[in-house]
Amino acid sequence: MSAETAPSTTQAERDARELYEDDHRISPAEIAIGVIIGRTSEFFDFFVFAIASVLVFPKLVFPQFDPLTGTLWSFAIFALAFLARPVGTMIFSGIDRVYGRGAKLTIALFLLGGSTAAIAFLPGYETAGIGAALLLALFRMGQGVALGGSWDGLASLLAINAPEGKRGWYAMIPQLGAPLGLIVASLLFMFLIAALPAQDFLDWGWRYPFFVAFAINVVALFARLRIVVTPEYAALFEDRDLEPAKLTETLRSEWRIIAMGAFAPLASFALFHMVTVFPLSWVFLFTEETPVRFLMIEAVAAVFGVFAIIASGYLADRFGRRTLLGVTAAAIAAYSGFAPQLLGAGEAGEAAFMVLGFILLGFSFGQSSGALSSNFDPRHRYTGSALTSDLAWLFGAGFAPMVALWLSSQFGLIAAGAYLLSGAIGTLVALWLNHELARTID
Repeated sequence: MSAETAPSTTQAERDARELYEDDHRISPAEIAIGVIIGRTSEFFDFFVFAIASVLVFPKLVFPQFDPLTGTLWSFAIFALAFLARPVGTMIFSGIDRVYGRGAKLTIALFLLGGSTAAIAFLPGYETAGIGAALLLALFRMGQGVALGGSWDGLASLLAINAPEGKRGWYAMIPQLGAPLGLIVASLLFMFLIAALPAQDFLDWGWRYPFFVAFAINVVALFARLRIVVTPEYAALFEDRDLEPAKLTETLRSEWRIIAMGAFAPLASFALFHMVTVFPLSWVFLFTEETPVRFLMIEAVAAVFGVFAIIASGYLADRFGRRTLLGVTAAAIAAYSGFAPQLLGAGEAGEAAFMVLGFILLGFSFGQSSGALSSNFDPRHRYTGSALTSDLAWLFGAGFAPMVALWLSSQFGLIAAGAYLLSGAIGTLVALWLNHELARTID
């Protein structure tokens, strides 16, 4: 059943439709705003959990271990969402086919918000024993399933409808959500840590950002529904063949393109966690620096990331997306040789590591998503794009904080640089081997 003919099953959908009873036409700017709001809400959830994995869960859920081991266990649970995302794509593709895109998005975002809010009520190890870790893992998997279902196709719609010579500019728009979500999450945690005594923060203060995440998800839900459920865009989704297909059929027909899309952004996604989640854990565990200062560094560096993502759109349209991805992968490879050691070089070194890392991340991450949308068979474009995104995050980022922290704790920060280098090499090899990819994203 198509999005146009599927029944409107939720009050949120009906409210969204009422906004357009006067035949108001949605502008490209409104699509862009909806995409940015949606991605910012998802990344805010992402970073709230990531920050708590460093500052809260090792003490609350894993106090029986030393701080390093407790953080590694927290990062292991952090990775569960990336394993669950393809499962969510499979489940919600069926809901999309039967009940429509609006119902799918409503259920997925309420599951995401509900799983996130449930973490706010998480008991500690002293109360629930190992049950605390099991509950945290369950809620984290709920987040992952929901993220797989929250794929709305708007990013693909933007890319496909981009004017000639503007594909890079439109490709970077969804990526702005990552640094924006990090800025909000970092500043919120920074305020709570600075304003509360340490024990109050650990007892109840850390729970507040998870409630905020639920509220942001509700706002994001309506911002996206008001676009995807309108007759105009339901028809446009169908005209562009952005309709859900069976996952098995998509894998069988499009596995080569899915594999290319999953491995091409390895450099970007490996760097993503190397400058967001990993450095916070290293600084918190192995230096005397307070979390407040480093969270501020992260927020400021993320601002540089925002401008670099915007610049990536201009550079990609001028020089080609493949060229930009290749050049930034080579730059990330060079960065991996010296930058991680900056974390051990004091406050100035940490700031240099973060700012330079976010600039490189902005250039690469800004063009790392959705490069192959137009190369899928039209019948499989919607599902294939969602699955490619799931696998790219799983392979490129899912286990990055845990692996980087373990390697650096055992062999020094140079080992974390080697891990980042492997991602850069993966991207360069993918760009070199896959001529089909090269033709698609130039």
